[in-house]
Amino acid sequence: MADDPGTLSFAMVGGDGPHSYRHNSSYQAGVVASAKTLIGNAIAEIFDVNHLTTSSGSIGIADLGCSVGPNTFITVKNIIDSVELKCQSHGFGSQVLEFQVFFNDHVSNDFNTLFTSLPNDRHYFAAGVPGSFHGRLFPKASLHFVNASYALHWLSRVPKDVVDEQSPAWNKGRVYYTNAPNQVVEAYSAQFSVDMESFFKARAQELVSGGLMTLVIPCLPVGTAPSQSPLVAVADLLGDSLLDMANMKKWTRSTYPATPQELENLIKRNGCFEIVKLEPSGRAPVTKETAPNVQMFMSHLRAALGGLLGEHFGVEIMDELFVRLTEKVANSSTLSPSSYRMVVDLFVLLQRKAA
Repeated sequence: MADDPGTLSFAMVGGDGPHSYRHNSSYQAGVVASAKTLIGNAIAEIFDVNHLTTSSGSIGIADLGCSVGPNTFITVKNIIDSVELKCQSHGFGSQVLEFQVFFNDHVSNDFNTLFTSLPNDRHYFAAGVPGSFHGRLFPKASLHFVNASYALHWLSRVPKDVVDEQSPAWNKGRVYYTNAPNQVVEAYSAQFSVDMESFFKARAQELVSGGLMTLVIPCLPVGTAPSQSPLVAVADLLGDSLLDMANMKKWTRSTYPATPQELENLIKRNGCFEIVKLEPSGRAPVTKETAPNVQMFMSHLRAALGGLLGEHFGVEIMDELFVRLTEKVANSSTLSPSSYRMVVDLFVLLQRKAA
């Protein structure tokens, strides 16, 4: 189905170059690794292979916000391995099942790189599904398992009020909501709520009754100031870097790390899913010894934002921009362990209620 014309289309940096997401996503790989056991346990405990495979010999799996790999392939393998193990424990061979995997991301995603990287030993049929996951992507009751890892904090659009000069939430002179008035933060929260309501409504129609959905999303604990999170605080330094370059062209970041309570309330408001788990993913806390160095952090940030920034400001200034930004991050406390711990990788396991 067509995307809302007001919806943003953005993607991680594609290709196989030094700034690509493919080569700068080890943090997200750690998130996938920390969720592996949780996903495996969920399938072992509540994925009903007898019921869910009665009407069809195929299992529909979707990874939303897949980007270009390799993390999406690891996630899919973890899911399929766990389902096959569950089948064996119930006395029927996995060879009776076929797996259809749908890789979804925005239309601007580098699907060419994704599909040229498909594992040769995969046990599934693969298809790409371009489009925003904030709306419908699949036919009704066609999916048995949905995953979205480090994707849902991206908003479908910049909140309208923060770019409206007549609004109390106008975010004048900022690229994000760090140290902004409460009205600006509330505008981001409101947009996140709208997006999640659309997301859960769409998935409720696409998942079969009893189907599972796993989410991993970066969240801020209640009471944590946005400036304590490097995901948020680095935006101010980005704005300063642009000013240093005398670039006054307006750009606003469109992500929002919600609190666990916000997310839980939105799931309950939808009413179509049973919350089986909603807890930290189990990723080890960041310490002085394990905190990412500045270069690694900046490489990951450029892989995530470089495409958007290049499209808006011009790719010709990206090298200078990130050199300046790297210097500012290195001379700040942005990556101190006391701040970095404040981001919680929340693992959410949902089961579709009977329609």
